Amino acid sequence: MHYDIFNGDADGIIALLQLRLAEPRESVLITGVKRDINLLNQVIELNNVSSVTALDISMEKNLSALNNLLDKQIPVFYCDHHRTGVIPTSDKLDSLIDLDAETCTSLLINNKLNGQSAKWAVAAAFGDNLYTSAEKLAQEIGLNETDTLFLKELGTLINYNGYGSSLNDLHIEPAKLYRMLLDYPCPHQLKTDKSSPYYILKTGYATDYENIRLLAPISNNNNTCVYELPCEAWARRISGVFGNELANQSPDKAHAVLTLNANGQDYTVSVRAPLNNRTGADEVCTLFPTGGGRKAAAGINQLSISSKSKFIDTLSSFYG
Repeated sequence: MHYDIFNGDADGIIALLQLRLAEPRESVLITGVKRDINLLNQVIELNNVSSVTALDISMEKNLSALNNLLDKQIPVFYCDHHRTGVIPTSDKLDSLIDLDAETCTSLLINNKLNGQSAKWAVAAAFGDNLYTSAEKLAQEIGLNETDTLFLKELGTLINYNGYGSSLNDLHIEPAKLYRMLLDYPCPHQLKTDKSSPYYILKTGYATDYENIRLLAPISNNNNTCVYELPCEAWARRISGVFGNELANQSPDKAHAVLTLNANGQDYTVSVRAPLNNRTGADEVCTLFPTGGGRKAAAGINQLSISSKSKFIDTLSSFYG
């Protein structure tokens, strides 16, 4: 049996969507909330795995499981733009990796497929906050401003849906959302279908965003800005997209959004490097346990409350 393993955010979902629109294939889907990236571990003990596609999950975080699959002579196609660690050498591994801060998995798949579903790739790039790359591709394929703005909103909404501490926080489970989106070879079809997931996510986002308007940063200087969100489902859902919005509003600053976890002892952290200097987010986050990500955007799954000041100081120092 083939397994499609993918991140539950816009980039992961749309990367797989492009592949399966071009190459339909019966498969078992493995995904989760955006932060759930150790997904290859879910297949290494299974006996029915004939091949694997892995999309938009850090190879570095899945290296042990990947080596296990390759040792079993299971073919793996791996496409990603996050930290890799040492890429295994195996004739069973087909890897498409690019760590450039201006690309994402869906853009890599778009190139691989020679633009067969390029509109979807535009939406994914917007969802991953790669506005320059998204707008460039939109221009290349001749999209007008109205259609481009819709793809920007759609990508943002799909990405927004991936944030949460568990699937219960999400409006639509990522595997289900992927299956729903397969019915729309052209993303603009979602706008004309009033029952499409676009409208479900649009309503949820508008409701959650009302809570953001009341917030003020807990730290703000010339180089960095940090917000703290409460332990609420709306906060977990909005955190990542809110971080992207802050980055776009102040492109010379680094931003962090800390969301209190249910245990009351630590935070989930989203970090965005300055848009005008898309580097270092992963370096900052990996200084703390459970931290990781890529140059432009990274995070920490469990930052202890006692480490909050140290994190803020580290962020300010790095970008100072």
